[in-house]
Amino acid sequence: QVQLVESGGGLVQAGASLRLSCATSGRSFSIYAMGWFRQAPGKEREFVAGISRNGGTTLYADSVKDRFTISRDNAKNTVSLLKNSLKTGGTGGYYCAIRNNIIPRIREDSYDHWGQGTQVTVSS
Repeated sequence: QVQLVESGGGLVQAGASLRLSCATSGRSFSIYAMGWFRQAPGKEREFVAGISRNGGTTLYADSVKDRFTISRDNAKNTVSLLKNSLKTGGTGGYYCAIRNNIIPRIREDSYDHWGQGTQVTVSS
């Protein structure tokens, strides 16, 4: 059974940095693309960043481009999201997901397994 566990969320001030991590188990992590999504209060879940199985291709939402960096460590079965220059609009639950393909996609329904999420609150 595939399991994904996010960590690293918390309360931070606008302008600060935060690193989220996602640990996976239950399948061969290195052959699948990974993604991070965000769900703000009262809104639908939206794509934030994605990474290909070997890390050679990354994909970002326009709203986070140049501020967020997604990376993965296939030896440790983890994927991380470094968030710089946080904005109050970045408040919400952050979820990592596995896609049964080698490259990431923006569409939420392209991903097959999800973690429970970690909450990030950005204060002004």
